[in-house]
Amino acid sequence: MLQLRVDESDHGPVMVMPFHNDVIGRPGYLHGGAIAGLLEFAAFTTLRRQVDDESVAMKPITVTVDYMRGGTARETFASATIERLGARIANVEAFAWQTDRSTPIASARLNFLLDRGQ
Repeated sequence: MLQLRVDESDHGPVMVMPFHNDVIGRPGYLHGGAIAGLLEFAAFTTLRRQVDDESVAMKPITVTVDYMRGGTARETFASATIERLGARIANVEAFAWQTDRSTPIASARLNFLLDRGQ
């Protein structure tokens, strides 16, 4: 369990993941899968708010994560930006950081299939 919470910022939702036993990889560091999950939740939350229609199903079809440095034993944050929102496809970019937003620990590019039920 990632134990995520959502904080609000001037730029939209920020996902916050505390450091705890369920997200430990090697001793004292975050597991890469926990970071990827955090990034995916940030992207999904941002896209869901933008689409603002619960009837639209959003399915991630590609997820590419780039790890830049090891996440250490502290809170980790993530936010996302929608690069393109079309009728059937959305492209979203997400970044995770710990102490300084300008030095991310990982980034992700996600493509979502949007099923508007038409």
